[in-house]
Formats: sequence, structure tokens, C-alpha cells
Amino acid sequence: MTANAKKIKVTLVKGIARTKADHRATVRGLGLKWTNHTVEVIDTPSTRGMITKVGYLLKVAE
Repeated sequence: MTANAKKIKVTLVKGIARTKADHRATVRGLGLKWTNHTVEVIDTPSTRGMITKVGYLLKVAE
């Protein structure tokens, strides 16, 4: 991880109670723990893929 790596702010805007188990695992993998929790993740192809997979639960700010 470099100091100038591009970061994305990701917020969990919907609950994960009735979602698929792998979608819940993806949300936890992004570091999100509860509704309206926001984290900054490094912009990599793998995190982009995770965001795409559970995009219906998230709000993303570049």
C-alpha cells in the first residue's frame, strides 16, 4: 500500500439480513459492519469487483 494510492469511500446503505451468504461475506470483506457504516478502500480491480457484486447495497463516492 502506497501513500498516494487512490481510495474510494464505500457506505453500506441497506441491511444485509435477507441477502445471500456470499454477498454478506463480500460486505464484511470490504470492512463494512453495519448500516450507514463508511470505510475507505484502495481502488484495485479486486475491490471494484466486490463493489460491483454488492452494488445494490452500497453507495460509492470516488
